[in-house]
Amino acid sequence: MAVDTLKPIASVESKGGRDIGFAVAVVFVLTVLFVPIPAFMIDMGLALSIALSVLILMVSLWIQKPLDFSAFPTVLLLATMLRLSLNIATTRVILSEGHQGVNAAGHVIGGFSQFVMSGDFFIGIVVFVILIVVNFMVITKGATRIAEVGARFTLDAIPGKQMAIDADMSSGLIDEKQAQARRKELEEESAFFGSMDGASKFVRGDAIAGLIITAVNVFGGIIIGITRHDMDAAGAAEVFTKLSVGDGLVSQIPALIVSLAAGLLVSKGGTRGAAQTAVLGQLGFYPRALAVAAGLMALLALLPGLPFIPFMLLACIMASIAYLVPKRRNEELRQAEATVAEEKQVAQNAERNSVKESLKIVEIELVFGKQTSAHLLLQRDEMAHRVQKMRRRFAARYGFVVPEIKLSDDLTLDPKSYAIKIHGTTIATQPLRLGESMIVLGDAGAPDVPHDLTKEPAFGMRAAWVSETFATEVRRQGFEPIDTLSIVLTHLSETIRNNLAQLLSYKDMRTLLDRLEPEYKRLIDEIIPANMSYSGLQAVLKLLLAERVSIRNLNLILEAIAEIAPHVRRSEQIVEHVRMRMAQQICGDLLHNGQLGVLRLGNQWDLAFHQALKRDAKGEVVEFDIDPRLVEQFATEATKVIREKMDQGEMFVLVAAPDARPYVRMMIERIFVTLPVLSHLEIARGVDIRALGSIS
Repeated sequence: MAVDTLKPIASVESKGGRDIGFAVAVVFVLTVLFVPIPAFMIDMGLALSIALSVLILMVSLWIQKPLDFSAFPTVLLLATMLRLSLNIATTRVILSEGHQGVNAAGHVIGGFSQFVMSGDFFIGIVVFVILIVVNFMVITKGATRIAEVGARFTLDAIPGKQMAIDADMSSGLIDEKQAQARRKELEEESAFFGSMDGASKFVRGDAIAGLIITAVNVFGGIIIGITRHDMDAAGAAEVFTKLSVGDGLVSQIPALIVSLAAGLLVSKGGTRGAAQTAVLGQLGFYPRALAVAAGLMALLALLPGLPFIPFMLLACIMASIAYLVPKRRNEELRQAEATVAEEKQVAQNAERNSVKESLKIVEIELVFGKQTSAHLLLQRDEMAHRVQKMRRRFAARYGFVVPEIKLSDDLTLDPKSYAIKIHGTTIATQPLRLGESMIVLGDAGAPDVPHDLTKEPAFGMRAAWVSETFATEVRRQGFEPIDTLSIVLTHLSETIRNNLAQLLSYKDMRTLLDRLEPEYKRLIDEIIPANMSYSGLQAVLKLLLAERVSIRNLNLILEAIAEIAPHVRRSEQIVEHVRMRMAQQICGDLLHNGQLGVLRLGNQWDLAFHQALKRDAKGEVVEFDIDPRLVEQFATEATKVIREKMDQGEMFVLVAAPDARPYVRMMIERIFVTLPVLSHLEIARGVDIRALGSIS
């Protein structure tokens, strides 16, 4: 306990005795009220009063906000007390030694009486009265009113500001330390304006006291000069009036300066920055106003009877500022933008070179080999433009924005090839014949030009590479050459379409939900978390996209989920119900020339799949148990029939029973990824169906 008790003492002693010196200075000011001091010490005190008042004014001009000078009320009280004690000291000297001349109360008062008053006490009285009126009626009264209103509104606003701080902390915009700092600043602000409201009364009382003290000095000095020192009335009036008015001027000038500082401080309000920045910056912020003012000054300069030079000089200055301010502002904006861009570039470079950057996975990346990159270098702008158009088409077709596609080079890749990566994993790699074009053959024969047979990378169709020099010839034979860039982008588009489910992130789903109307947001609140989670909703959307079903009609999807979610839990079952509700959209997206080509399973396979479905007591499918030999047989028969129809150029869907559809799709997608598989219930009424046969 002894150690803890000594800590405050140690902290006081560590200040080097400044607190003791300050206390001694305050005691000395109070002592001057009672103890006579010589004239040279009065000169030092008056000089200190003037210097202190100028210092207060300069600090008030240069502070950024009022709270930066929160000690102003205390400083104002001490400065006022210093002036009043000096007034009493000078009064004592004037009344006791005034008969000796104008320098009897010190050279500062004598100098003011000669310099400011020009040796005429009547002029001094007029100047003194004007200073009193300016200080008391204008500056002090206005500053007092501003301080009163500022204190009132600050105190009234405290509850609202405290609630705003609590709300920001609750929402996570600020942490606890920032909240404490803002609360502390709020407390300091309320205490400061409350103190300023009371401190403004010091200035007002100081002005009144100065006027009374001067009047007492004049009349008391004249009486003492006549009765004690045998002076005539005129001589006593001249000497004591000069001394009293000189003393009043010496005290009122610092008082006027401090009053101006108080007015600047309380009128600053919410404006941040030094006074010159706030005042000159805002006055010079409007070039049109300066131009109009310059025109008015020029007009006044040309009027007869008015001096030309002052008004024209002001007109030129204002016109110059009005011309230079926009240029300077634009230059500052350019510099600020350049600085921001440079900082952003530095941050990007630092992030690119950091270890954390290597942990980031690009969602979609198109990687080129060395020679492929050089070959497509001049087409990078066109490639970027076409990629953006591709992303817009995907957004319109499937209802969400696919991620940005990054274009990069890889020296480890085959120089004449490219690769497509999804989430950092290579999905497809394809060699290119640079300087050649590809033609799609399909069932047609090969062109009558030198060529090399190949497969088109996006759809696996028969194709051939031909030299670009034979482009005209192959067009004449009915083929359309495809350039290298179109091959790459078509392959990229089809790869993205096959991986839509992987590209729908949780963040993308929440973005889609946030854009819904308020009514559907309330519908989501009914579904989640009562019947499913956000992750479950994402799983439903992913299952739809996995079969290339667009989620652009999200309102209908949510309505369908709300119908079935209270009754089932599995995402697969929910998806089947949603697909039935979306039958019109699904069929509409699959129509070709206004018709829906349909290939059925056939009775044999319908029965086989139906028997493979194992159900529980409630009749729900719990297992799909089919003989592996039947799977091989189905794959063989389906491949033969489907390939035949595709080679004929038919556009069609495969139709199965509703309960078996997911399992038929599971087997078909391993052979024909893009072939849609629908159930009988997903064929919308009114659709023109064109039967193409069956797999049997």
